[in-house]
Amino acid sequence: STKISRPPVVSVMGHVDHGKTSLLDALRQTDTVSGETGGITQHIGAYQINLDNSQKITFLDTPGHEAFSSMRARGAKTTDLVVLVVAADDGIMPQTVEAIKHAQAAKTPIIVAINKIDKQGSDINRIKQDLLQHEIIVEDLGGEVLCVEISASKKLGLDKLLEAILLQSEILDLKANNERPAEGVIIEAKLEQGRGSVVTALVQRGKLKLGDIIVAGTEWGKIRALLDERGKKINEVFPGQPAEVLGLTGTPDAGDEFGIIESESRAREISEFRKLKLRKSEAVSASAMRGSVEQMFTESDKEIASELSVLIKADVHGSVEAIQGSIEKLSTDEVTLKVLHGAVGGINESDVTLAKASNALILGFNVRANTQARERAKIEGVALHYYSIIYDLVNDIKSMM
Repeated sequence: STKISRPPVVSVMGHVDHGKTSLLDALRQTDTVSGETGGITQHIGAYQINLDNSQKITFLDTPGHEAFSSMRARGAKTTDLVVLVVAADDGIMPQTVEAIKHAQAAKTPIIVAINKIDKQGSDINRIKQDLLQHEIIVEDLGGEVLCVEISASKKLGLDKLLEAILLQSEILDLKANNERPAEGVIIEAKLEQGRGSVVTALVQRGKLKLGDIIVAGTEWGKIRALLDERGKKINEVFPGQPAEVLGLTGTPDAGDEFGIIESESRAREISEFRKLKLRKSEAVSASAMRGSVEQMFTESDKEIASELSVLIKADVHGSVEAIQGSIEKLSTDEVTLKVLHGAVGGINESDVTLAKASNALILGFNVRANTQARERAKIEGVALHYYSIIYDLVNDIKSMM
């Protein structure tokens, strides 16, 4: 009964050079409070813009889907909406598809922003048609996905995009209680000379105040200072709002959840307990190479696994389609099989991150994982399976199911 609406938290994703950064810059200049156009000092991985009608929107300025999925892998649901930037002259590219897969796996609503509409050779209809292949049906074609045409460099259509974001967030009906002790998630953390551990925190529930005793992951501290995205000191932070927090004794990881604790002794106790637990689990994973299918089943919340998620990488497009077609038929009443992502090329770190976030296994057909991906899979406990015969692959999946 005490909940009031909070601003939506939006991640901007898309292919390299499709205009994510210029869009964020243009949006930052529409901020009515900043007063100065351009060149606003940006030293924080998230910022909030204020609109004329006193509404606010929070943007996460994270490097795309990598950060999005690594936070999800840690169980943090940070984003309410994803704005997918697609360049009108370039169309849908591999990273665009990856961003779509990440957003869909996280069940986060997508708003499509078709950028660079002023460029020569831009074909907006083709993009809308191409999105159909990835289960994104825009409103023009009878779907539910909002699609806005913009030009970040010419500042065209930005108000329409902000309207679409506010409309979508109304549908989501985002509310939070801001009178309780704060809880939220760490977006990034770094050590700075002279300032100690500097953490960008996004408050999801409650009110964060100066002097609060905070526990984030395995670290704790008393809040010495709170700064907004313009480096201005503030005394309290409300849900949906990002801030820089100073005063932690150590540096937590991005994606760690934080909470406010009543006393320093209790905070220290929780921090010690978590550190001990972390050391134990690291020792266990070092002694036993995880990643077996059995492990995955016992880990999926200790319940009977009813969904098997897989990620397919193959040497040619035909193989991806053939494998996908063969194994999707295997779904039964008890176990459904979900293909998260299928693509051509070797297995890379991004694939491992997506698999970890969605508790999936990776199937490589005539391709291998690169060194970084192998290392990451070992640390994260993601199962890699290699095949060169499609029947072996199908039989293995059958037996797993």
